[in-house]
Amino acid sequence: MPSPEQVVQAQLDAYNARDLDALLATYTADACMYAYPATLVAQGHAAIRERMRLRFAEPDLHAELRRRVVLGEVVIDDEIVTRNFPEGRGTQAMTMIYRVADGRIVDASVIAGTPVLDER
Repeated sequence: MPSPEQVVQAQLDAYNARDLDALLATYTADACMYAYPATLVAQGHAAIRERMRLRFAEPDLHAELRRRVVLGEVVIDDEIVTRNFPEGRGTQAMTMIYRVADGRIVDASVIAGTPVLDER
């Protein structure tokens, strides 16, 4: 069985490849996504698929891992994510908190920083 760190890395790799099926394979069927600390934004594969389908449509989408902390079943990633916001291309600092059990992500919480638009 993969370690929590390996599961989260597979999820990050799928995210950057915009591979929706590979990304969903890292989550349990009833996994929850939260805006930190506890605002539910998606639950289950169908809701996660729709949320990520929209995100994967962004042509410049890419998450750069800056730091990772692994504490047992919890993996915390500090990332800079390049996105295509309605106002234009830019970056956003994100802290992702994943809880992994039995080789799958059970829940994921995001703390999102303020978007910073690229200079024109």
